[in-house]
Amino acid sequence: MGCGDTPPEHLYTNGTHPYYRAPHIYIALAKRFFPTKAALPADQAKALVNNPSYRVASSDSVFMTTRGGNHYDRTVMEAFIRPGPSPEDWVSRDNTPALGVVPANQRQMFIYRLSHYAQPTCHMARYSLRTDGFVSVNAPYRGGELITKPVSFAGSKLEINFVTSAAGGVRLEIQDQTGKPLAGYSLADCPEIIGDEIDHTVAWGAGTDVAKLAGKTVRLRFALKDADLFSLRFF
Repeated sequence: MGCGDTPPEHLYTNGTHPYYRAPHIYIALAKRFFPTKAALPADQAKALVNNPSYRVASSDSVFMTTRGGNHYDRTVMEAFIRPGPSPEDWVSRDNTPALGVVPANQRQMFIYRLSHYAQPTCHMARYSLRTDGFVSVNAPYRGGELITKPVSFAGSKLEINFVTSAAGGVRLEIQDQTGKPLAGYSLADCPEIIGDEIDHTVAWGAGTDVAKLAGKTVRLRFALKDADLFSLRFF
């Protein structure tokens, strides 16, 4: 595995598998291990686990992606799930995610992780996530923008997974590859989108159809205010 220009870390049981909502993207929920970083006082750790080597280490869970081969993207270096408030989760080899993401319903999915390693209370804990909710692009109240790399697509509509505050909103512009807004698809043509939806179809003044742009090289410009954008897809 190669992780690009990131610090070397101990990554175990990476659990790489295709994401069920976008199987061309593989996700990896790995356990990150710090073999000499103890969080608990020695007497407290001794009372929890018998093995001395389990008392002097700690671990958390991280999120990575790959599109195949041996390259993994670690854009998100922060912990995906922290050990939490329980001392029992601050011992060595704890916090190992199980393989797979389980769809629960349209808006929710589950992941599972080992807790209380090497203790009588050892168990799997279930965590709930928003569908597509691994990461998001977030904009504060003052607003912000995201412009994608040049892409081409197939399909006739564009769907986004987003959430805003009542004060916030999302607008979307489709540009040519040089950054010029395409007629009928500018920010001014896009009514502000507010709410909390997993699969909102974006509309402009002329409607939702983007079929005439399919196969062409375009860029997407998002203008966001107090909002999170989780994913997008053409269909």
